Amino acid sequence: MKIATWNVNSIKARLSHVLDYLAGERPDVLLLQETKCLEGDFPQLEIQAAGYHSVVAGQKSYNGVAILARTPIDLVANRLPGDAEDTQARYLDARIDGTRIASIYLPNGNPVDTEKYAYKLAWMARLERHAAALLSAGDAIVLGGDYNVIPSADDVYDPADWIDDALWRLETRRAFRRILWHGFTDAFRALNTQPHQYSFWDYQAGRWPRNEGIRIDHLLLSPQAADRLVESGIDRVPRGRERASDHTPVWCRLA
Repeated sequence: MKIATWNVNSIKARLSHVLDYLAGERPDVLLLQETKCLEGDFPQLEIQAAGYHSVVAGQKSYNGVAILARTPIDLVANRLPGDAEDTQARYLDARIDGTRIASIYLPNGNPVDTEKYAYKLAWMARLERHAAALLSAGDAIVLGGDYNVIPSADDVYDPADWIDDALWRLETRRAFRRILWHGFTDAFRALNTQPHQYSFWDYQAGRWPRNEGIRIDHLLLSPQAADRLVESGIDRVPRGRERASDHTPVWCRLA
């Protein structure tokens, strides 16, 4: 099973890229973030014609997550539990071929001196509690998506440039590590130790041509899924295309 995650930064703007990726790479599961559309505006017919089922949690112009799969999807939840008043479309949870898989778009949190950062940390605390509860069932679990977290100095071109950013703040990295410490494995880092491998390059200041990026898109595996991990990587090709998303797909393969 090949599982990929990709923040497409608008499914409407990037539909042709997504269809090309599905046709060329044939992932069994593709997790999307920042689809930026309501459920009714998601291109279900085009995705179906490409040979994929889909489930969507949508929001007009902002956020939005989706799960695409070559086999039927059993939707479990379309919101992260823990706050009934939080209506932002940032979480989808489903069962696919016996594996529990979630698509996650974690809040950015900037500026850090506003309520946005408090919301980010609260959302991460909810995710930690939910992830721990999922582990208790003993299932193979993949929590994939745009975490908006730079885990270490190996995952950023220059930590000094991000010192006060919500993606690099110590509180953010500690919250991310608490999730991992419950027993999750970073699929990319488990098999790739070379530093400075990125999944996001800002549109500004020539970051892509200079390879000044950050790694913020992650696939976290439960022990049962990590035992099946045989391959993982980052596919840089889509980021180099015309009108590309500022993110590129991150993927893993489970036996």
